[in-house]
Amino acid sequence: MTGITQPMRRGPWRYLGDGDILVAAAVTLVALVGSLGLLYVAHLVRVWRVATRSPLQAGAPRTLLVFGRKLVDGQPEADFVGRLDRARANAFDGFAPQVLLLGGRSDDGGVSEAEAGQHWLQVAGWPASVPLLLEQESVDSLENLRHARDILRREGHAPSVALVTSRYHLARCLYLARRLAFDAIPVAAEASFPGGYRYMRRMALEAGYLMWIDTGFRWARLTGNQRVVARLS
Repeated sequence: MTGITQPMRRGPWRYLGDGDILVAAAVTLVALVGSLGLLYVAHLVRVWRVATRSPLQAGAPRTLLVFGRKLVDGQPEADFVGRLDRARANAFDGFAPQVLLLGGRSDDGGVSEAEAGQHWLQVAGWPASVPLLLEQESVDSLENLRHARDILRREGHAPSVALVTSRYHLARCLYLARRLAFDAIPVAAEASFPGGYRYMRRMALEAGYLMWIDTGFRWARLTGNQRVVARLS
C-alpha cells in the first residue's frame, strides 16, 4: 500500500468501510450538534486533564505498555523516542518488571514499530533484568491493547499495567484500556506539557477521536449492538 492510500491503513480512516463505525460517526455528529458543541468540549477537557496531570513514573512495579508511532525511514520519530526514553527511565528506577513494546509495521514490509523501539532501547542501554516483549500485529491503539492483553494472559500475568505514551494520546489509551478491563494508570512521555500549535492540534484531534469512540460505544450499548460492544470488552 503506497502513495495516496497509505494513510488510510492507520487511524480512523481504516474503518470507513465499517457500517457500525459510520453509524457511530453519524450518531456522534447528531449528539455534537444537539449539545451545541458541549459534548466535544467535555472530551477536550478530559484529554487536557489527563495530559497535564499524568505522572512520569508508574509509582509501583507494573508491566509497562509502550505505544508505538509511525516510523520515519525505519526509525522512531521524536514522539516515539520520548515514549521509549520514559519507559527506559522507569525500568532503571525499578518500576518495570517487564515491558511490552506495541506496534506493527508502519508500511508494507520492513521493520515493525515494536522492533524499531527494541533496537533503540538496546542501543541506548537497557537493564538486562527487565524482559522486553514485542506486540507486532496492531496498527491502532485499540488493537495494541487487545493484542497486549492476549500476550499478557498467555504469560500468566494479570492485566495491571502502566500506559506509556505522549501526553496528548494518554486519555484515549486510558479509556480503551479500562474498557478492556486493564487495571491501568497513565505515564506521560514528556517531562512537562509541551504546548505549541502542533501539540494543541494533536489534543484537539484526540478529543474528537475520544468523543467518537465513547459516543459510539454508548449508542451500541443502548441499541444492543453486541458487535461494537465486543470490540471494547
